[in-house]
Amino acid sequence: MTGAFGALAHPLAAVVGRALPRSADEPPIGIDRDPAREAAERELSREIYTRHEPGPFRRAFDWVWETVSDLLSRVTLATPGGWLGLLIIVLLVLALLIALRLRLGSVRAAGGTGIPDLLGATTRTAAEHRAEADRHAAAGDWDRAVRERMRALVRSLEERALLDPRPGRTADEAAREAAVPMPSFADRLRAAARTFDDVTYGGRHADAADHRRLDDLERELRAARPVTPTGPTGVGAGSFAAPGGVAR
Repeated sequence: MTGAFGALAHPLAAVVGRALPRSADEPPIGIDRDPAREAAERELSREIYTRHEPGPFRRAFDWVWETVSDLLSRVTLATPGGWLGLLIIVLLVLALLIALRLRLGSVRAAGGTGIPDLLGATTRTAAEHRAEADRHAAAGDWDRAVRERMRALVRSLEERALLDPRPGRTADEAAREAAVPMPSFADRLRAAARTFDDVTYGGRHADAADHRRLDDLERELRAARPVTPTGPTGVGAGSFAAPGGVAR
């Protein structure tokens, strides 16, 4: 400590000494401000004075800590109840975020991947979807029964060539396309699509009445004869009936 002080005192003393009169009969020597400041800065920049200063990381950490502490202090003063009130607000916000996360998770679980694909990636026949629907209905699982019944309905129309097999088709698209060959069922097809979407993606639970309506619709569609589209001249542009007059 004594050595460091002496090292600093030597150039400063020399600078100050120049400003003092050497004797009573000699004129004082003036000191220039800039050279004196530069000499002091050079001396204080030596490692002996800076080796114990905190590094840049520590200075940044101290600044962040002081800023956060000051901010919390201001919030605490502005919050009724001080620190206790602030803690209660933080807990309420956390509870709200947890509840929102759980709610969004349940919606995603109900909707699978969230992609409105009616038939999904698994390829099944209409009969297989009907069997699945009957099995879920017997177990009282109306949500799955409704989904499988709607899939049986659409797959049946595809098997009869009334709908083109197309991956990624939605329930609304299937209802709109099926209404072309089956116009008398248009309203019931749209209602069935809404039920499927509400149960599959909207988080609504189906009941026995929902399944019964889709079951009746699917049975009637299988027995119904499609309308033959006509061209501009009124001549049939194509037929949906198989040889022998049996509807496909």
